[in-house]
Amino acid sequence: MPTDPVRPSRFGPVRPRGGDGVTRLTPPSRLWGSNGVAFGPDGRLYVAQFLAGQISAVDVASGDVEVVVPADGPVASPDDLAFGPDGSMYITDLVPGRVWRRDPGGEYTLVSGDVALPNGIACAGERLFVNEMRMDGRVLELFPRDQDAKPVVLADGLAMGNAMQLGPDGFLYYPHMLTGQVFRVSPDGGEPELVAGEVHEPVAVRFDRGGVLLVLSRGAAGFVTRIELDSGRRSVVESGVVGLDNAAFDDDNRMFVSSFASGGIAELHEDGRTRQVVPQGLGGPYGVAVDRAGTVFTADHYRLASVDGDAVSTRELFLFSHGVVADGELVHVTSQYGDVSTYDPRSGEVTVRARGLAAPCGLAVRPDGTLLVAESGAGRVVALGGGTAEDVRVVANGLSRPVDVAVDTRQRWYVSDEDLGAVLRIDDGTPVSVVDGLDAPQGLTIRDGELLVVESGRRRVLAIDPDTGERGIAVDDLALGLPAGATREPPALFSHGLPGVPRQFAGVAVGPEGALYVSATGEGSVLRVDPD
Repeated sequence: MPTDPVRPSRFGPVRPRGGDGVTRLTPPSRLWGSNGVAFGPDGRLYVAQFLAGQISAVDVASGDVEVVVPADGPVASPDDLAFGPDGSMYITDLVPGRVWRRDPGGEYTLVSGDVALPNGIACAGERLFVNEMRMDGRVLELFPRDQDAKPVVLADGLAMGNAMQLGPDGFLYYPHMLTGQVFRVSPDGGEPELVAGEVHEPVAVRFDRGGVLLVLSRGAAGFVTRIELDSGRRSVVESGVVGLDNAAFDDDNRMFVSSFASGGIAELHEDGRTRQVVPQGLGGPYGVAVDRAGTVFTADHYRLASVDGDAVSTRELFLFSHGVVADGELVHVTSQYGDVSTYDPRSGEVTVRARGLAAPCGLAVRPDGTLLVAESGAGRVVALGGGTAEDVRVVANGLSRPVDVAVDTRQRWYVSDEDLGAVLRIDDGTPVSVVDGLDAPQGLTIRDGELLVVESGRRRVLAIDPDTGERGIAVDDLALGLPAGATREPPALFSHGLPGVPRQFAGVAVGPEGALYVSATGEGSVLRVDPD
């Protein structure tokens, strides 16, 4: 059953205005994805949330969550963290390439602004080490107490580094995510040594309190490989946690894991059983779609998810999913990093329809199967037909930041332009304003001849007559974007040629029964608005 519409979120207890017909299909996400984790001096588990740009502290006994580093603070995209002996928190800020120190009093100091895609981080007493999540990345020592000291390179040639840790032998252990290997290097330099090969998609290396090495997999099955260093003996458990990211052990040697794909925090037992400490949830959501059977899909950045009752299921680890539309038995998905793909939920088959577009976002399907895609970064709309990555045709140009497209029953099509603050109809390739003066219009769809647009800047959905431009409010007071008073410069979409942080996009769709479905980006939920 849908959840109670009054639920706590970072907006506080928000109740959308639209009558009793507004319900949340999913509860607000208490963690917007969960990445690096580390126990702090106070015994709480601190969780970096890359997409949210914030860090929270979790009481693993009660599940209570407190935001410690807010989304409008100096840290833009925290990916991992570690604590020094004085209680200072050290943070890798992935996209802008910064490493921060937050002292016990809450003051921030920039340790370094010259590391390319810093990710894994480890403290060894007063010494601080980071690695880079890129091809030919490096392991570096940084010097928090000496701002003029240059980083020292301990190792290079990393094939996408990630979470690392100081081992009981005094060596730094780190993964090569793309080659399935784990290496170690002395904190004083020297030749790196291969510790383990043929490890399934390693994303993090962690030592338990007994000195056993555990390697987490970033795949859909959530594999964890245990390696005894003295004998090399291995064992593998399947946790079922999709998209494992990191882990930390408490004083009782209990293992707590995070998930970049679905958030939450779980306690993981040696046999693979889990206890959910903080429930999993949506990392976006971005686009939303409903197929003719009533299945609700959402593009959730790292995955394509479906909503069943009040539960969210990962249908596919569909990395970098943002726009989504249902088309019969198929689902079409865009990535702001350039791709448009078609997914068949029955077979799991994915067909790439376009590559190299400039930040494609929302999309719509014409009756002949042609896809219309809002290419936000190029200020245009393109048509994709024929099912091949080469069949791309420009059908409208000269827009500012188009973010979604909709087609009515008369085959007229419309586009929402976030920067222009307008919804436009495209007549023979020429944009004609239907309504303007909007504050960041995003998701766009059509119901019974009416245009429905998410006006994210004013946190509402408008119903617009496409012929007269007359507008009314369909639903108001939605949890969209950051809460009032909070400001944040969006981090870069790309960094060093690799994906950075996507722009928020609140999608909207109409189900077969006429209900409206809205992505509540400010709290990580999907809303249903009944048609009456």
